[in-house]
Amino acid sequence: MTDAAWTPGRLPGGLSARAVKVPAATALFWTIKILTTGMGETTSDYLVGAFDPHLAVLGGGAVLGAVLLVQWLWPRYSAPVYWIAVLTVAVVGTMLADIVHTVLHVPYAISSIAFALALVLAFWVWHRTEGTLSIHSIRSRRAEAFYWSVVMLTFALGTALGDLTAHGLGLGYFLSAIGYGALLVLPLVAWHRSLLGEVAAFWAAYVMTRPFGASIADWLGAPAARGGLGLGFGPVSAVLAVGFVLLVARAARSGDGREA
Repeated sequence: MTDAAWTPGRLPGGLSARAVKVPAATALFWTIKILTTGMGETTSDYLVGAFDPHLAVLGGGAVLGAVLLVQWLWPRYSAPVYWIAVLTVAVVGTMLADIVHTVLHVPYAISSIAFALALVLAFWVWHRTEGTLSIHSIRSRRAEAFYWSVVMLTFALGTALGDLTAHGLGLGYFLSAIGYGALLVLPLVAWHRSLLGEVAAFWAAYVMTRPFGASIADWLGAPAARGGLGLGFGPVSAVLAVGFVLLVARAARSGDGREA
């Protein structure tokens, strides 16, 4: 998979050829991404537990629509706008995966397969339409729509996978985190040794950030009866929120991760 050729001027969707809407995959990018996965998991669990689940889901959906609209209309990459959108997707993606299991009573194994197939289909349509899955090509409205659809599916799939190993297979949160951490590093090592293409390695690692970060957050927040340390979802979310604000502020101030 190679980047499509871009020429100066206007692109389909009305964006300038120089208007990049997502950050580069730097170390700071991966750190914030993993943090949002954990915060998305614990925040979702906290909101559903503290408020009426129906209102929490409806409210989360409304907020998601609002922040994605802001991201959609923003002329180019902005660290606060982009990462708030990712965080909101993390929260709502968790709710979506949980609804499939708790409300529709779909087993984790089935939902994991279903979300994986949906993700493969989304990748196929994206690549067939745009000719690339590279994040460096997110310069048009259409490509951005594909990108956020895929991001949502990665969060839903990651949530289902994390629950599958922790509960369905009985590994618990801690062992799940170790396993997904290894699966997260593996494609990056393969890319570094030229065994895997850059685009494939990026998305393989991207998918694994979700169950990895969520498993760690669940291990910290869940009660001991569920295999956690019992720190509480609210307190864990609050601590992660502080880290999120600090790291995003650093990204905005330093320009780290900004595409040229």
